[in-house]
Amino acid sequence: MAAAFTFHPELPVRPEASSRPVPADLVDDLQRVQKAAQKITSILDLDQLIDSIVSEVTTSFACVEASVYLHDEEHGELVMTGVCGCTTHAKGHRKKIGKEGMVGHAAAIGEMHYAPDVRVDPYYIKCEESIMSEVAIPLLVNGRLVGVFSASHHELDAFPRNQLRLLQAFCDHIAIAVDNARRFQNERAARAALDRDAQEARVIQQALLPKSSPYIPGIVISGRSVPARAVGGDWYDFISFPDGRLGIVLADVSGKGTAAALLMSATRGMFRSLAEACCSPSEVLTRLNELLMNDFPAGKFVTMVYAVLDPASRKVIFANAGHLQPLFLDQDGEHFLDTERGLPLGLSSGDYSETEITLSKGSRLIFYSDGITEAVNADEEEYGPCRLAEHALKPDASAVTIIDEVQLFANDNGVRDDASVVFVGVQ
Repeated sequence: MAAAFTFHPELPVRPEASSRPVPADLVDDLQRVQKAAQKITSILDLDQLIDSIVSEVTTSFACVEASVYLHDEEHGELVMTGVCGCTTHAKGHRKKIGKEGMVGHAAAIGEMHYAPDVRVDPYYIKCEESIMSEVAIPLLVNGRLVGVFSASHHELDAFPRNQLRLLQAFCDHIAIAVDNARRFQNERAARAALDRDAQEARVIQQALLPKSSPYIPGIVISGRSVPARAVGGDWYDFISFPDGRLGIVLADVSGKGTAAALLMSATRGMFRSLAEACCSPSEVLTRLNELLMNDFPAGKFVTMVYAVLDPASRKVIFANAGHLQPLFLDQDGEHFLDTERGLPLGLSSGDYSETEITLSKGSRLIFYSDGITEAVNADEEEYGPCRLAEHALKPDASAVTIIDEVQLFANDNGVRDDASVVFVGVQ
């Protein structure tokens, strides 16, 4: 077992070392160090790891004090992160590398520094009154400074050569364990920051959706959107015009996640400025397409259906830019409404034709994204347009109930794409 530890010829050798027999408790020391090494390598919480290190060493080697300083690369300093037995310094205490104490010196030279008698050591800075000997060992990983470990004792020359070799070997384990824990801590912090950013983005995106459904006597309108991730590329909106008409839009940006959400936010702003000029659906989509062709990255596009409802006549005029066919149900059955012309927005120049329908009593008009019809269950079976039509005929059907049923259908499989619905029902 002892052969596994690296021999360091630079260690100071006391005159009697060559004739002194191997201490009887060396095996015990070796076993304690081995157990301590096994213990610390399984700890990924940095604070817990450091506390465990200083506690183990203080107990195992009867030290007055043990401490771990970690390297602050940005400031070129060492920060006390763990300490046991010291009444002078607390966690957070800093030392300049190469300028302060044995710890700073060991960090600067990248080698162990041992003071058998701290009273005559040029680098020692007085701490506890009872300290007579001290060792500082740099923690290195592939030659990179991670920190410095130090241990102090109340006896002169209290660390025998074999014990110093054990401590050096132990510090190799400490360096790797600390480096792993810091990496884990940094990655966890980075993930937490991303999660916070995603949550903030989700709150902002949800704020861009309508706060409430429009009120029109005799007509029930509802909308709902659920992103597959924290944010998504689906969006719907209601726009009230001064003449009493209502604009209804549902759109889907290609892709998912943050990128799709950013493009959708830009699309929303441009669309609203055009729609509020009270142009027809085809004119709005034509102008919007021209803007997006100039602004969108190559390969990105938006599908959109835009309708204008006139409550007085109960007529709906809509244009479709490559989006899924709206579902219309009336006394004549179910109809998936088509339009003659309408490429997705942002791909190429073109115009958009319009389709007109009249809402009758009991009829339903549903706009939806592919996250609805393409949701799959555990058997990879799609929800599909037929189930959508069947659910839409239920007396209590709404955008909320459709989304709920789709999520129940997908169950543990989850909704793989953003899912959005706008439901218009005539009472």
